[in-house]
Amino acid sequence: MSAQPTPLKIDFVSDIACPWCAVGLASLQQALKNSADAVQATIHFQPFELNPDMPPEGEDVDEHLARKYGGSPAQFAQTRAAIRERGAAVGFSFRPEGRGRIVNTFNAHRLLHWAGLEGEAAQTALKRALLEAYHGRGERVDHDEVLLAAVATAGLDMARAGEILAGDEFAAEVREAEAMWQRAGIHSVPAVVINERHLISGGQPPEVFEQALRRIAQTD
Repeated sequence: MSAQPTPLKIDFVSDIACPWCAVGLASLQQALKNSADAVQATIHFQPFELNPDMPPEGEDVDEHLARKYGGSPAQFAQTRAAIRERGAAVGFSFRPEGRGRIVNTFNAHRLLHWAGLEGEAAQTALKRALLEAYHGRGERVDHDEVLLAAVATAGLDMARAGEILAGDEFAAEVREAEAMWQRAGIHSVPAVVINERHLISGGQPPEVFEQALRRIAQTD
């Protein structure tokens, strides 16, 4: 009799603003598909804001990167090309010219929290829709119409999402979760936390995720 796949809990700590989070998620999903014989995972998307103080108007991406990390437009273009290549390898299509502007993602995280209450499939669908809107098409995921379009793409209730956006519902829950993960030592994303004790950092290739998933499934 063949062994049953081992259930694993995965907390995917990330921000919509992070291109490597899009790569990491697509890689992880491919790894889960490749290791389905050994692993049966549930994914919970957890909030992290790279730029929690970003003003409503946002900031040009190259100006933001230069101010925050240093570097030149040529270097940023080279990095974007590398990310595009990594994304293509795992089936995620990045907009060639990049995101355009860095924007505030707090409302996106509020909607993702709500989607998580609706179920894993709903939250995953919304996460993918938001990443594709921002990184695939360069849309402003701080604008309600873009957020509601992503909600529709995910098959969720647009009227309910509109109610959430109109108020501050789930704001406290998102902030509490963000603080909890920071206290746990998460200061960069993506951070993939398995069974609340194993950490895989960064947008790793599928084979790295798969190797780790299989090892944890055997030892936990």
